[in-house]
Amino acid sequence: MGFDSQCVHVQSMSNTFCVLFFSFTILFSLFSLLLFILRLKPWCNCEVCRSYLSLSWAKEFGNLCDWYTHLLRKSPTGTIHVHVLGNTITANPENVEHILKTRFDNYPKGKPFSVILGDLLGRGIFNVDGESWKFQRKMASLELGSVSVRSYAFEIVTSEIQSRLIPLLSSFAAAGQEDKVLDLQDVFRRFSFDNICKFSFGLDPGCLQLSLPISNFAAAFDLASKLSAERAMSASPKIWKFKRFLNLGSEKKLKEAIKTINTFATEMINQRREMGFSDNKDLLSRFMASIDDDNYLRDIVISFLLAGRDTVASALTSFFYLLSQHPHVEAAIRDELERVSGSSSTHQQQVASLEQMREMHYLNGAIYESMRLYPPIQFDSKFCQEDDILPDGTFVQKGTRVTYHPYAMGRMERVWGPDCLQFKPERWLHNGVFRPESPYKYPVFQAGLRVCLGKEMALVEMRSVVVSLVQQFDIRVADPNQAPRFAPGLTATVRGGLPVLVQHRGTR
Repeated sequence: MGFDSQCVHVQSMSNTFCVLFFSFTILFSLFSLLLFILRLKPWCNCEVCRSYLSLSWAKEFGNLCDWYTHLLRKSPTGTIHVHVLGNTITANPENVEHILKTRFDNYPKGKPFSVILGDLLGRGIFNVDGESWKFQRKMASLELGSVSVRSYAFEIVTSEIQSRLIPLLSSFAAAGQEDKVLDLQDVFRRFSFDNICKFSFGLDPGCLQLSLPISNFAAAFDLASKLSAERAMSASPKIWKFKRFLNLGSEKKLKEAIKTINTFATEMINQRREMGFSDNKDLLSRFMASIDDDNYLRDIVISFLLAGRDTVASALTSFFYLLSQHPHVEAAIRDELERVSGSSSTHQQQVASLEQMREMHYLNGAIYESMRLYPPIQFDSKFCQEDDILPDGTFVQKGTRVTYHPYAMGRMERVWGPDCLQFKPERWLHNGVFRPESPYKYPVFQAGLRVCLGKEMALVEMRSVVVSLVQQFDIRVADPNQAPRFAPGLTATVRGGLPVLVQHRGTR
């Protein structure tokens, strides 16, 4: 009887615990819903908030970024405030300089952003502020700025182009394959992933092999990036935090993806320690010389992996979309290449040298112009620490999310003139020489103290790919009338990819 009594008592306690747990869950859900409703401020009945909440903007605009552009154009100051999001959005270059330079200390990434990406990026450079950011930036600046590192990166890119990218496109351009469609966005994502993995870890995932294999690490990385971005789009952080607490739905998938990433990173770090890292050129080996914390190493390298892969792939995808629409720009790049290289051959396999690409001013203008219209990162947000007033007179309350919008800025007539919607590489040339604009007018690589450290390496990678492909192939978008529609993400990704037709030059 004593044993039975204990079993009954245990069962009773178990039932009580279940009732308490589910009662807590229900109360927490109701509390979160109340906070969500209060945060939405349903009494705000302005046109912008109604349109955002009802999604009525989607009837006229294919992309959220295009709707924001429309609103910013209509604003006399180039700044708007979306009340239901607590977000001030600007396309005013003076405001951008204020946020990224003049009052830099008042506009950190902020805890809300760090929490969203914390599971994926941890304490990596793109997810921290203060001393941790300063330390990583100083260390990364020393490494990425060295001639040996840049030469190593160029060697990796050159090898990937010659051994994989050109053979892959040649297989689609071969006789009998002319009508076979290739997703160029997927190709560039694979290309960039191979490159950044070699550069960051010294590992070759082989994503761009002719068979286009599926990499578990790449798949996990893609999924983790996508789901982390979806957290930022949630109407309230309480929603995804609650799902994470219960390990449900997208948060369960994110947890599994990050576990795969962590396992891979741990294996790579352990392998480096066993083999020795002093003679290796990859980023992980270089950082291991000064950092002993394996978790910190993982966070740093994964951050660079994210930055170096998706941004370059996005920029190249948009570039070839625009090039397909503007064959005269393609012809001008080819003419410039012939002048610089002294050759008119259409079947050369070599990649242009760094010296030759520095002389290609029109090419550089075309690349900058494509990113003006289609920046890889369409917007970037900070959080205001103390009450402030922007140069255009906008009051910003402490705790407000403040977003500058490069995508919209590239489409503002008051910033770029009446031809702002036209793809014109010539706008970057003065007497035939490339001349950059103010980074606050063109914040594609950020600006001020947070300006992108990998900017030059990313540009070299893009130039190398463009020169090599334009030299040998005619690449045309399969449906030229279809404007890009973007999927939610940390970087601009075209929904459904970029289907293209590939032909060897001179075979039409």
